[in-house]
Amino acid sequence: MTPNRLPALRPVLFVPHGSPMFALHPGAAGAAMSALVPQLGSPRAIVVISPHWETAVPTVGFASRPETIHDFGGFDPRLYDMQYPTHGSPEVAALVVSALQNAGLPAAQDAQRGLDHGAWIPLRQMFPMANVPVVPLSVQSHLGPAHALRIGQALSSLADQGVLLIASGNITHNLRDLMILRRQGGSAPDYVQAFADWVHSRMMAHDTSGLMAYRSQTAGERAHPTDEHLLPLFSAIGAAGQQAQASAFFRGISDDVIAMDGYTFH
Repeated sequence: MTPNRLPALRPVLFVPHGSPMFALHPGAAGAAMSALVPQLGSPRAIVVISPHWETAVPTVGFASRPETIHDFGGFDPRLYDMQYPTHGSPEVAALVVSALQNAGLPAAQDAQRGLDHGAWIPLRQMFPMANVPVVPLSVQSHLGPAHALRIGQALSSLADQGVLLIASGNITHNLRDLMILRRQGGSAPDYVQAFADWVHSRMMAHDTSGLMAYRSQTAGERAHPTDEHLLPLFSAIGAAGQQAQASAFFRGISDDVIAMDGYTFH
């Protein structure tokens, strides 16, 4: 295998990042993410799409030393001491900009943007040595799943240049329900597993059109009151290509309402 290249079957990943406490208690989902690493080869760089960076147009991070952003409040103090001291890659960031522009998409640059918790928490789990350069890419939640899919399609050629795409999000993400359960107690609402099962069935059936219409499902709007945490999944699907086979590397629920399902696309 050529140095700094991925194996012939280059996976695209959709990984969960859960709540910020996932960094302290990764559990079975974290172990499953770590177990993926040996099949990823030696990436030239990682492009990470996080729902916690939302912009009007696709924006690419060009920072040579992206800071660790602690974009949350009220959690265990230990979280605020955590750092992910990786390097950026302006060279790969420029490739991302070119790929987006070549697909007819606008592309902005941000020379200062660091890594929010949707990016650094899963990366810290998978690449704890922080020895692979990271380029963050924003999402546009106001443009919906079709746009997110198109973003992924634009980036599909980057795998041939040794770049690993990691899309970070969650299959369900309803913080209001999470807070209610924390105050009142109770068990996981039925919709959490039901929606995760529906997503899984659509993934196995290669039914991207069905997935993009997820709000037509009974549980769709409750699973995602807003779109941003599911949109990276569509970018992963787009980047992997129509012939890619999706495989769940983990399925499970955290904090009663967060489906932590993760997928590889070969």
